[in-house]
Amino acid sequence: MLLGFYTWAQTLWAGVRQRFEDESGAVGTEYALLLVLIAIAFTGGAIALGLAINAQLNKGATCLNTGVGCP
Repeated sequence: MLLGFYTWAQTLWAGVRQRFEDESGAVGTEYALLLVLIAIAFTGGAIALGLAINAQLNKGATCLNTGVGCP
């Protein structure tokens, strides 16, 4: 009985070690993580650019409507 438990535990531990030592799926995971980070940076840049353009358009509209803040 004790030998059976020991064998089961060794087999389980060997499977766990093999999963952590196997790096065949690591490349795909790294590419996916890199793609997500690039997408987040791209989205942040697009939002910042959109806000800056919107601010300039509002400034121009205010200048045309009221004449205040014109260069």
